[in-house]
Amino acid sequence: MKKTDDDNYIHQLINEGEHIRQDFKFAISDARKIAHSLSAFANTKGGKLLIGVKDNGKIAGIHSDEEAYMIEAAAQIYCRPKPDIHIFIHKVDKKDILEVQISENNTKPVYAIDEHNKGWAYMRIGDENILANPVQLEIWKKGLTKKDTFIKYSEQEKSLLNLLEKHKELTLNQCCRMVKLKRKHVCTLLADFIRFGLVKQIFKKHTFYFCPQEES
Repeated sequence: MKKTDDDNYIHQLINEGEHIRQDFKFAISDARKIAHSLSAFANTKGGKLLIGVKDNGKIAGIHSDEEAYMIEAAAQIYCRPKPDIHIFIHKVDKKDILEVQISENNTKPVYAIDEHNKGWAYMRIGDENILANPVQLEIWKKGLTKKDTFIKYSEQEKSLLNLLEKHKELTLNQCCRMVKLKRKHVCTLLADFIRFGLVKQIFKKHTFYFCPQEES
């Protein structure tokens, strides 16, 4: 951990507000929960956590040095694989603020481990940490193989693309029901379509939707 007295730097970050690469936390009381944030940033574009800052941007300061140790525990014990993080302590308005820098992971996903030792992968969308859907997990999985992917344009692929063109937006459950294919197969097809730029996924009203790319 490094200590600084750069007031302007922290105030500039706070003025940016919360966004895809930055989140505020008033305090940390649970290492498992903060692992969700580390997972989300590592699986997306990386980013910063400012600990000791309220959601409205007001500086509260951290309550104890234990919060820094809980962040380290979250990365080492409750994330798999361990994300690359760096922790800085800033003295701002006579209060200590923790800045946690999380790098985007080269190998995805980074899982947050729950009390049952089960891993959950999160992603950062806007200013929220969202549980990754099965299609996103399949995209990451295909990224790990580093093999060329070919789409066999059979009746199944054609049927799914035609449905998306017709309805414009469909959930994963709707896709499975309409094409009458197993969920795992539909996830694989959608992941391939997204990787080839034929389909995009959007998140709204707490739900992932799949829709055709305009240029496709």
